[in-house]
Amino acid sequence: MSVNPHDDTPTSSSSGEANRGPLHGVRVLDISTVYAAPITAMLLGDFGAEVIKVEHPTGDPARSHGANKDGHGLWWKVIARNKKCITLDLGTPEGQQILRDLVVDVDVLVENFRPGVLEKWGLGPDRLMAFNPGLITLRVTGFGQDGPYAQRRAFGTLAEAMSGFAHQTGEEDGPPTLPPFGLADGVAGITGAFGVVTALLYRNSPEGNGQGQVIDLSLLEPLVGILGPGPTAFDQLGAIAGRQGNRSPNNAPRNTYLTKDDRWVAISASATSVAERVMRLVGRADLVEQPWFASAGERSRNGDLLDESVGKWIAARPFDEVVTEFERVGAALAPIYDVEQLMNDPHVRARDVITTVDDEDLGPIAMQNLMVRMLGTPGAIRFPGRRLGQDNTQIYRDALGLNIEALQDRGVI
Repeated sequence: MSVNPHDDTPTSSSSGEANRGPLHGVRVLDISTVYAAPITAMLLGDFGAEVIKVEHPTGDPARSHGANKDGHGLWWKVIARNKKCITLDLGTPEGQQILRDLVVDVDVLVENFRPGVLEKWGLGPDRLMAFNPGLITLRVTGFGQDGPYAQRRAFGTLAEAMSGFAHQTGEEDGPPTLPPFGLADGVAGITGAFGVVTALLYRNSPEGNGQGQVIDLSLLEPLVGILGPGPTAFDQLGAIAGRQGNRSPNNAPRNTYLTKDDRWVAISASATSVAERVMRLVGRADLVEQPWFASAGERSRNGDLLDESVGKWIAARPFDEVVTEFERVGAALAPIYDVEQLMNDPHVRARDVITTVDDEDLGPIAMQNLMVRMLGTPGAIRFPGRRLGQDNTQIYRDALGLNIEALQDRGVI
């Protein structure tokens, strides 16, 4: 069985040229829903993998999440890009057998069912690897496949709460603050892509001997992993980081500041040399000579004094002058953008950070470009998210030789 009877000509790419991508030839079945695991599949597709998105006949909930235009979910257009879309009811015995047939000829299965659900359907990794020993299965859950919380329902919000992220985010005297987007899902999605590629490299090595494996990925653990040395600091010092608004406990000045013409900017002075340039620029060279200034930690403890001086200088000047002066002295500053300002920034436009892709439903649409630029083997956005069941005929009839009308009549697809 071959599930590759389609044209992968890209409609947009970071290089502007048609290319197959470094993962060309890798076949992925994405039976996951909503965000973290689908992001992994999206990233694999961005770099050339053939991704077949398997949805329940009623559709992935992500199709209706967030903003839509003319009934088409806009987040779906992004997260389902480069994926062929088929429908399949995995809760039926016939649907389960069809998935087994599909699995025979793929490299990767991406799923995010609660632990035990696929096993109940006879679709657990042990059963599927009997048909395809080289299969790599990425299993994304809230808390992992085992442990006391394995069966808990979980979304990224709960990982953001438990990880320590929310505890450290917000004003010092304010409540813990959650992000307004799927941070834990995004971090887990990127981590999942790393795990899959690592597993593919090992499987294809002499040591791997063509054997697949299971990747157990939770939403919680990747987010814990990027939050800095908090566990180590607690273990060694008993320290528990709290909320500090936009300041940092590790350096100063570091904050957001309002210009005379009501534009917000952010600055960071992690390096002492940069902090020195900032303070000399704002007319406080005297602070640079203080014994504590050379220590990033001590500067942080004197953050009120530094912020007062920087904030006063910035508040007295319009945005353009602030940006120009910071650039002149080699200090680090960036405007705080909304999405319109981001999309109109000359650097963002020159780098095609937000690219335009032709969509069969909505015409040209803008979306985030690929996250990684590989100059030798670039990826591509070949097409945005497709319609429900759009590729049923291609996959079921042309590739598997099935009677799709009969499958539809029985409610299998």
